[in-house]
Amino acid sequence: MLQDTFSSSVTTWGTIEVTTSRQQASIPFAAQAIPFDEFLASGKLPDGYLASEYLAQQFVERLVHYVLSVPTGSYTMAQLGQLLEQIDSRAQVFFFKRLKETSPESLKDFAPLYYGFMNEFHSLLFT
Repeated sequence: MLQDTFSSSVTTWGTIEVTTSRQQASIPFAAQAIPFDEFLASGKLPDGYLASEYLAQQFVERLVHYVLSVPTGSYTMAQLGQLLEQIDSRAQVFFFKRLKETSPESLKDFAPLYYGFMNEFHSLLFT
């Protein structure tokens, strides 16, 4: 939330100057723009970016919508895989679950990535 702070002063000529300074308050994660294009290009998430399970889930929800809405060719499966490797394994599984729920027909586009990640969790999925 931005808060405007106004201050005024009277100059020697009798005119009033009003200045504004903006103070940046803490913006909730859900309201922040996430630079997915930068994260995918660099292959890195900032240290401590997803500090809680809640933030990881919010990140995944928005990542699913991002990958389904950007034009093909804006990122590669290798870039997406590299980004997914940096998040918690539960969030990785959640990514594919939300992808399937949001757009089941799109799974064929993500099949190599899906099977690569799910192979890692095969023993966990059926126990």
